[in-house]
Amino acid sequence: MKISEIKYDARQSLKGEWGKVVGLTFLYLVLSAGINLSIEIYASGGFINWLNQEYTPPLASILTAIISVILIPLSIAIVWFYLDLVREKNAEISQVFTIYTDVKVMLKVIGASIMVGIFTFLWSLLLLIPGIIKGLAYSQTFMLLKDHPEYSIFEAITESRRRMHGYKWKYFLLNLSFIGWGILCLISLGIGFLWLTPYVYASNATFYQNLIADTDEKEIL
Repeated sequence: MKISEIKYDARQSLKGEWGKVVGLTFLYLVLSAGINLSIEIYASGGFINWLNQEYTPPLASILTAIISVILIPLSIAIVWFYLDLVREKNAEISQVFTIYTDVKVMLKVIGASIMVGIFTFLWSLLLLIPGIIKGLAYSQTFMLLKDHPEYSIFEAITESRRRMHGYKWKYFLLNLSFIGWGILCLISLGIGFLWLTPYVYASNATFYQNLIADTDEKEIL
């Protein structure tokens, strides 16, 4: 599993799909930023008060936290969208919103996100490095939940940790390889992230595909 091959395959999967994936990235950014901004303005008592305020009202912080939790399923559905894309399935933007029609799945991904965050945080209390390592170990939890909806939250986390044994460094280097592009995106006032974000998502989905194939092959041998 070479990083260059993963990124090449990701680019191939994005061919002819750039308009769709850039649109999805833009839609998510506008939706999340727009909701949070609207909440702050409302909690501040209007646009003028919001402009003049020095601190974010407590109500705005509480509502923003609630909205962040509500948006977790959408962010996971976007991850699944790219997995369908690299598998050459019919990936449509409208599909990402259907996750809200299945309450069981919605609650499971929210719970999984919270548990992964808690576990990573607890390991980070020891030292920063163990926290990073565990974060990498848990990184495939949501991909596994898509392929195995029968998994419980803890089964998916455990399976991710098992599958990532020996692959954490590779996954770390894969994501690290985008830093240069990230700097260029900052220079472009962030506009470049509309293209970089899909590239990263597609690369991570391709990594997962290779991970499953590699670990399955090793188990057979």
